[in-house]
Amino acid sequence: MNPLPVTEADLQAYADGLLPQSRRVEIDAYLATRPAEAERLHAYREQVAALRALFNPVLDEPVPARLSETPRACSWHLQRHVQRYAAGLAIAISSGAAGWMLHGKMQSDAMLAQSLDSVSAKLFNVSGLARQAAIAHVVYSPDVRRPVEIGADQEEQLVAWLSKRIGSKIRPPKLGKLGYELIGGRLLPGESGPVAQFMYHDTAGQRLTLYVSTEQAQNKDTGFRFAQEGPVNVFYWIDGKFGYALSAGINKSELTRVANAVYEQLEKP
Repeated sequence: MNPLPVTEADLQAYADGLLPQSRRVEIDAYLATRPAEAERLHAYREQVAALRALFNPVLDEPVPARLSETPRACSWHLQRHVQRYAAGLAIAISSGAAGWMLHGKMQSDAMLAQSLDSVSAKLFNVSGLARQAAIAHVVYSPDVRRPVEIGADQEEQLVAWLSKRIGSKIRPPKLGKLGYELIGGRLLPGESGPVAQFMYHDTAGQRLTLYVSTEQAQNKDTGFRFAQEGPVNVFYWIDGKFGYALSAGINKSELTRVANAVYEQLEKP
Protein backbone atom coordinates (compact mmCIF):
# COMPACT_ATOMS: atom_id res chain seq x y z
CA MET A 1 0.00 0.00 0.00
CA ASN A 2 1.33 3.42 -0.96
CA PRO A 3 1.89 5.78 1.99
CA LEU A 4 -0.52 8.66 2.41
CA PRO A 5 0.68 12.02 1.02
CA VAL A 6 2.19 14.33 3.64
CA THR A 7 0.23 17.56 4.08
CA GLU A 8 1.00 20.74 5.98
CA ALA A 9 -1.62 19.68 8.53
CA ASP A 10 0.34 16.46 9.07
CA LEU A 11 3.55 18.43 9.60
CA GLN A 12 1.95 20.82 12.08
CA ALA A 13 0.39 17.92 13.99
CA TYR A 14 3.79 16.21 13.99
CA ALA A 15 5.43 19.32 15.43
CA ASP A 16 2.75 19.47 18.14
CA GLY A 17 3.12 15.78 19.01
CA LEU A 18 -0.45 14.96 18.01
CA LEU A 19 0.13 12.20 15.46
CA PRO A 20 -0.25 8.48 16.24
CA GLN A 21 3.01 6.54 16.33
CA SER A 22 2.43 4.84 12.98
CA ARG A 23 2.00 8.17 11.23
CA ARG A 24 4.98 9.67 13.06
CA VAL A 25 7.16 6.92 11.61
CA GLU A 26 6.01 7.87 8.11
CA ILE A 27 6.69 11.57 8.76
CA ASP A 28 10.12 10.72 10.17
CA ALA A 29 10.96 8.95 6.92
CA TYR A 30 9.60 11.88 4.91
CA LEU A 31 11.70 14.42 6.86
CA ALA A 32 14.84 12.29 6.67
CA THR A 33 15.14 13.20 3.00
CA ARG A 34 14.04 16.82 3.43
CA PRO A 35 16.40 18.59 5.87
CA ALA A 36 14.92 22.03 5.18
CA GLU A 37 11.46 20.85 6.23
CA ALA A 38 12.91 19.13 9.28
CA GLU A 39 14.67 22.35 10.29
CA ARG A 40 11.46 24.34 9.83
CA LEU A 41 9.51 22.02 12.13
CA HIS A 42 12.31 22.14 14.68
CA ALA A 43 12.01 25.94 14.68
CA TYR A 44 8.26 25.65 15.25
CA ARG A 45 8.80 23.40 18.25
CA GLU A 46 11.31 25.85 19.70
CA GLN A 47 8.84 28.71 19.26
CA VAL A 48 6.06 26.81 21.04
CA ALA A 49 8.39 25.84 23.89
CA ALA A 50 9.57 29.42 24.28
CA LEU A 51 6.02 30.81 24.25
CA ARG A 52 4.94 28.31 26.88
CA ALA A 53 7.88 29.27 29.07
CA LEU A 54 6.94 32.93 28.60
CA PHE A 55 3.20 32.67 29.26
CA ASN A 56 2.63 29.69 31.55
CA PRO A 57 3.57 31.71 34.66
CA VAL A 58 0.88 34.28 33.81
CA LEU A 59 -1.83 31.66 34.24
CA ASP A 60 -0.70 31.06 37.82
CA GLU A 61 -0.46 34.70 38.85
CA PRO A 62 -2.92 35.76 41.56
CA VAL A 63 -5.44 38.50 40.92
CA PRO A 64 -3.70 41.82 41.81
CA ALA A 65 -4.36 43.11 45.33
CA ARG A 66 -5.88 46.32 43.98
CA LEU A 67 -8.72 44.25 42.56
CA SER A 68 -9.65 42.86 45.97
CA GLU A 69 -12.28 45.58 46.27
CA THR A 70 -14.17 43.96 43.42
CA PRO A 71 -17.43 42.49 44.80
CA ARG A 72 -17.07 38.83 45.79
CA ALA A 73 -19.87 37.89 43.39
CA CYS A 74 -17.77 38.73 40.35
CA SER A 75 -14.29 37.79 41.65
CA TRP A 76 -14.49 34.20 40.42
CA HIS A 77 -15.68 35.34 37.00
CA LEU A 78 -12.89 37.91 36.86
CA GLN A 79 -10.23 35.32 37.57
CA ARG A 80 -11.63 33.02 34.89
CA HIS A 81 -11.67 35.87 32.36
CA VAL A 82 -8.09 36.82 33.22
CA GLN A 83 -6.96 33.24 32.68
CA ARG A 84 -8.82 33.00 29.38
CA TYR A 85 -7.37 36.37 28.31
CA ALA A 86 -3.80 35.23 28.98
CA ALA A 87 -4.33 31.84 27.35
CA GLY A 88 -6.02 33.43 24.33
CA LEU A 89 -3.14 35.85 23.95
CA ALA A 90 -0.60 33.02 23.85
CA ILE A 91 -2.67 31.11 21.29
CA ALA A 92 -3.13 34.20 19.11
CA ILE A 93 0.57 34.95 19.05
CA SER A 94 1.68 31.36 18.45
CA SER A 95 -0.61 31.19 15.42
CA GLY A 96 0.71 34.49 14.05
CA ALA A 97 -2.47 36.45 14.76
CA ALA A 98 -2.38 39.97 16.18
CA GLY A 99 -3.54 40.65 19.72
CA TRP A 100 -6.24 42.94 18.39
CA MET A 101 -8.56 39.99 17.84
CA LEU A 102 -9.07 39.89 21.60
CA HIS A 103 -10.59 43.38 21.71
CA GLY A 104 -14.35 43.70 21.57
CA LYS A 105 -14.93 40.47 23.48
CA MET A 106 -14.91 42.13 26.91
CA GLN A 107 -18.03 41.97 29.07
CA SER A 108 -20.32 44.98 28.91
CA ASP A 109 -20.33 45.22 32.68
CA ALA A 110 -18.28 48.34 33.45
CA MET A 111 -16.64 47.00 36.59
CA LEU A 112 -15.49 43.82 34.92
CA ALA A 113 -14.18 45.74 31.91
CA GLN A 114 -12.25 48.10 34.17
CA SER A 115 -10.72 45.17 36.05
CA LEU A 116 -9.67 43.46 32.85
CA ASP A 117 -8.14 46.71 31.64
CA SER A 118 -6.11 46.80 34.85
CA VAL A 119 -4.80 43.32 34.18
CA SER A 120 -4.08 44.28 30.57
CA ALA A 121 -2.18 47.34 31.82
CA LYS A 122 -0.08 45.07 33.99
CA LEU A 123 0.93 43.09 30.92
CA PHE A 124 1.41 46.03 28.55
CA ASN A 125 2.80 48.98 30.51
CA VAL A 126 6.46 49.99 30.49
CA SER A 127 7.57 46.60 31.77
CA GLY A 128 5.12 45.35 29.14
CA LEU A 129 7.48 46.86 26.58
CA ALA A 130 9.95 44.17 27.64
CA ARG A 131 7.26 41.49 27.44
CA GLN A 132 6.13 42.55 23.97
CA ALA A 133 9.73 42.62 22.77
CA ALA A 134 10.38 39.17 24.25
CA ILE A 135 7.26 37.78 22.58
CA ALA A 136 8.34 39.16 19.20
CA HIS A 137 11.81 37.73 19.76
CA VAL A 138 10.66 34.18 20.51
CA VAL A 139 8.17 34.23 17.65
CA TYR A 140 10.49 35.43 14.89
CA SER A 141 14.11 34.74 15.86
CA PRO A 142 13.88 30.92 15.44
CA ASP A 143 12.39 31.29 11.96
CA VAL A 144 14.70 29.60 9.45
CA ARG A 145 13.21 30.72 6.16
CA ARG A 146 11.97 34.24 6.80
CA PRO A 147 13.03 35.75 10.12
CA VAL A 148 12.73 39.26 8.63
CA GLU A 149 10.58 40.97 6.00
CA ILE A 150 13.41 42.96 4.39
CA GLY A 151 17.00 41.76 4.56
CA ALA A 152 20.19 43.65 5.39
CA ASP A 153 21.14 43.60 1.70
CA GLN A 154 18.35 46.16 1.24
CA GLU A 155 19.07 48.20 4.35
CA GLU A 156 18.24 51.60 2.84
CA GLN A 157 14.87 50.32 1.65
CA LEU A 158 14.27 48.79 5.09
CA VAL A 159 15.11 52.07 6.85
CA ALA A 160 12.90 54.14 4.56
CA TRP A 161 9.97 51.71 4.86
CA LEU A 162 10.05 51.37 8.66
CA SER A 163 10.65 55.09 9.20
CA LYS A 164 7.65 55.94 7.05
CA ARG A 165 5.38 53.41 8.73
CA ILE A 166 6.15 54.37 12.34
CA GLY A 167 6.34 58.10 11.50
CA SER A 168 9.89 58.69 12.76
CA LYS A 169 13.36 58.30 11.34
CA ILE A 170 14.99 55.12 12.66
CA ARG A 171 18.13 53.26 11.63
CA PRO A 172 19.53 49.97 12.94
CA PRO A 173 22.68 50.38 15.06
CA LYS A 174 25.96 48.90 13.78
CA LEU A 175 27.04 46.02 16.01
CA GLY A 176 29.73 44.43 13.85
CA LYS A 177 32.49 45.32 16.34
CA LEU A 178 30.63 43.27 18.94
CA GLY A 179 30.29 40.30 16.60
CA TYR A 180 26.68 40.84 15.54
CA GLU A 181 25.63 41.53 11.97
CA LEU A 182 22.25 42.82 10.84
CA ILE A 183 19.93 40.22 9.30
CA GLY A 184 17.16 42.70 8.52
CA GLY A 185 13.91 43.90 10.04
CA ARG A 186 10.15 43.80 10.03
CA LEU A 187 7.05 45.79 10.97
CA LEU A 188 4.94 44.59 13.91
CA PRO A 189 1.67 45.72 15.53
CA GLY A 190 1.98 47.65 18.80
CA GLU A 191 -0.67 48.74 21.28
CA SER A 192 -1.83 51.72 19.22
CA GLY A 193 0.23 51.58 16.06
CA PRO A 194 3.16 49.94 14.27
CA VAL A 195 6.52 49.13 15.86
CA ALA A 196 9.79 48.03 14.28
CA GLN A 197 12.01 45.04 14.95
CA PHE A 198 15.63 44.74 13.81
CA MET A 199 17.32 41.35 13.99
CA TYR A 200 21.03 40.49 14.30
CA HIS A 201 23.08 37.31 14.55
CA ASP A 202 26.66 36.29 15.38
CA THR A 203 28.88 33.68 13.74
CA ALA A 204 27.50 30.97 16.03
CA GLY A 205 23.94 31.71 14.90
CA GLN A 206 22.86 33.42 18.15
CA ARG A 207 20.19 36.00 17.35
CA LEU A 208 19.21 39.18 19.13
CA THR A 209 16.48 41.67 18.29
CA LEU A 210 15.97 45.39 18.83
CA TYR A 211 12.31 46.36 19.30
CA VAL A 212 11.51 50.04 18.64
CA SER A 213 8.21 51.59 19.72
CA THR A 214 7.01 55.18 19.36
CA GLU A 215 4.15 54.76 21.87
CA GLN A 216 5.95 55.98 24.99
CA ALA A 217 5.30 59.75 24.89
CA GLN A 218 3.30 59.62 28.15
CA ASN A 219 5.84 57.49 29.94
CA LYS A 220 8.18 59.22 32.38
CA ASP A 221 9.99 56.08 33.56
CA THR A 222 13.16 56.55 31.51
CA GLY A 223 15.58 54.30 33.41
CA PHE A 224 17.76 51.68 31.79
CA ARG A 225 16.22 48.40 32.98
CA PHE A 226 16.69 44.66 32.78
CA ALA A 227 13.95 42.02 32.66
CA GLN A 228 13.88 38.27 32.26
CA GLU A 229 10.85 37.10 30.32
CA GLY A 230 10.85 33.30 30.29
CA PRO A 231 13.91 32.17 28.29
CA VAL A 232 14.64 35.69 27.03
CA ASN A 233 16.73 38.42 28.66
CA VAL A 234 15.70 41.99 27.81
CA PHE A 235 17.27 45.42 28.35
CA TYR A 236 14.82 48.25 27.74
CA TRP A 237 14.66 52.01 28.14
CA ILE A 238 12.55 55.06 27.20
CA ASP A 239 13.85 58.10 25.31
CA GLY A 240 11.15 60.68 24.63
CA LYS A 241 8.38 59.00 22.69
CA PHE A 242 10.64 56.08 21.81
CA GLY A 243 10.81 52.82 23.67
CA TYR A 244 13.72 50.46 22.95
CA ALA A 245 14.06 46.83 24.01
CA LEU A 246 17.01 44.58 23.20
CA SER A 247 16.20 40.86 23.52
CA ALA A 248 18.31 37.71 23.31
CA GLY A 249 18.96 34.35 24.90
CA ILE A 250 22.46 35.44 25.98
CA ASN A 251 23.57 36.16 29.54
CA LYS A 252 23.00 39.49 31.25
CA SER A 253 26.60 40.74 31.08
CA GLU A 254 26.85 40.13 27.33
CA LEU A 255 23.46 41.72 26.72
CA THR A 256 24.52 44.73 28.83
CA ARG A 257 27.57 45.19 26.62
CA VAL A 258 25.44 45.17 23.47
CA ALA A 259 22.72 47.38 25.01
CA ASN A 260 25.31 50.03 25.94
CA ALA A 261 26.61 50.06 22.36
CA VAL A 262 23.06 50.40 21.00
CA TYR A 263 22.25 53.19 23.44
CA GLU A 264 25.40 55.15 22.54
CA GLN A 265 24.63 54.97 18.82
CA LEU A 266 21.01 55.99 19.26
CA GLU A 267 22.11 59.01 21.31
CA LYS A 268 24.26 60.33 18.46
CA PRO A 269 22.60 62.91 16.15
